Amino acid sequence: MMFARQPFNFLEHTYESTVALGGRYFLFAGVAWLLGYFIFKRQWFHRKIIAKYPRSSDVWRDIGYSALSMLIFGLVGAATVYATRQGWTQLYGGKIAKFGLLWFWLSIGCAILIHDAWFYWTHRLMHHRRLFRWFHRVHHLSHNPTPWAAYAFSPLEALVQALIFPLLVFIMPMHGLAFALFMMWQIAFNIVGHSGYEIHPRWLMRSPLRYILNTPTNHIMHHEKMRGNYGLYFNYWDRLMGTNHEEYEKRFAEVTSREKEPSSTPASIPADSHYG
Repeated sequence: MMFARQPFNFLEHTYESTVALGGRYFLFAGVAWLLGYFIFKRQWFHRKIIAKYPRSSDVWRDIGYSALSMLIFGLVGAATVYATRQGWTQLYGGKIAKFGLLWFWLSIGCAILIHDAWFYWTHRLMHHRRLFRWFHRVHHLSHNPTPWAAYAFSPLEALVQALIFPLLVFIMPMHGLAFALFMMWQIAFNIVGHSGYEIHPRWLMRSPLRYILNTPTNHIMHHEKMRGNYGLYFNYWDRLMGTNHEEYEKRFAEVTSREKEPSSTPASIPADSHYG
């Protein structure tokens, strides 16, 4: 068993899970925010997908909802620990050799593929007109996202997003370290996707990789247009289901073709943006 048999304190485990998840999230998002909106703000502006900065009130709203999401994630994390102690999951610790080193790495890849499918289909479902208000409206309050928008969810959406974590360890064996690496991957990818900056090279859309990899431009367009571009890590679900926005590749080419201007602060910064 991964966890020793001892009395289970649900509140204590919720607190520990919330602090651990929140600590990683706020560290990663904070570094991305510092780099993109302070240190390299001017140098990277030509890659800013929406060529202006959000209002400070929008940023603080997203931070508040992200903190609430961390609490929801912590509750689901504590429930997953409890389920593991009862022997209901396939999360395991100790020696990696129990299932082999090959499965250790394959399990991370499987988790990424399963999570991507989960995200695409639940995301599309939450855009249904009867569900959007209750599940997904909060996330779409960010029309010009920053790293802090990555987990700015309503409580119901936070629950939907968190359920992938127990689902993974219910359906397949996964070492605790492999699970932790997957968690680091999904946090980092989510933050980059909401960073507001395009990180991929222009040639991506001229290569077969465009059918596979998703880009920050793809997701920022989703926040702008409120439809299409439902994928997370990969683009193949959107392509297979015909839900890529029709101007996605054109927009990507426009963003990645901009010339870098080593000038002063762009004039398009809103007057109430107090950072930087």
